[in-house]
Amino acid sequence: MTPRRVHEDSVRELLATARDGVVPIVVVGDPVLRVPAEPMTDQLESRTLDRLVEVMRATMHDAPGVGLAAPQIGIPLRIAVVEDMYDVGAEVAVARMRTALPFRVVVNPEYTELGAARRSFYEGCLSVPGYQAVVSRAERVRLQCTDLAGAVVDEEFVGWPARIFAHETDHLDGTVYIDKAVTRSLAANDVYADRWADPSPDRAATALGFDVGHG
Repeated sequence: MTPRRVHEDSVRELLATARDGVVPIVVVGDPVLRVPAEPMTDQLESRTLDRLVEVMRATMHDAPGVGLAAPQIGIPLRIAVVEDMYDVGAEVAVARMRTALPFRVVVNPEYTELGAARRSFYEGCLSVPGYQAVVSRAERVRLQCTDLAGAVVDEEFVGWPARIFAHETDHLDGTVYIDKAVTRSLAANDVYADRWADPSPDRAATALGFDVGHG
């Protein structure tokens, strides 16, 4: 499938539907989540782009989540917002290498996995509501993109921030986390919260019969 051309008017129409700055999140099964997003060039006027970012951030917070890609609100453009300032507790933070990630916008991102180290943890997705599953990802990635002002970004991230950037960039490539998940680990949110919300998925792996495979 090829992405449809994004037009200014269609983006404005969507943003006009926002209620309290929030728009609905597209769920898996919608084709917009399964096509590569169109690279950001000059499709949008600056005021429309600024409003798009505002709505994406508000929608991410409302969900709540730590990242949101434009296709998740039905706009197949290569832009995403991320922010993780949640207090998850010391044990979880250490085990998952989860550090604060202040709000930022990434435009036309690409990531490269660095090194052989991999980490496996439960992930969720705002476009796959109600479930969590274990995904193995590189412990360290190199992110290359631009920011909202067009400045070049070339940074390395480790741990949970690396996972967030990889997850959101995958969305822009038409990939949803369940494509990479260990399907045997799949758990409904309430079951996950009640039984498997440990710092690591090791206990769940033993009970459910899957390989964590940190690498």
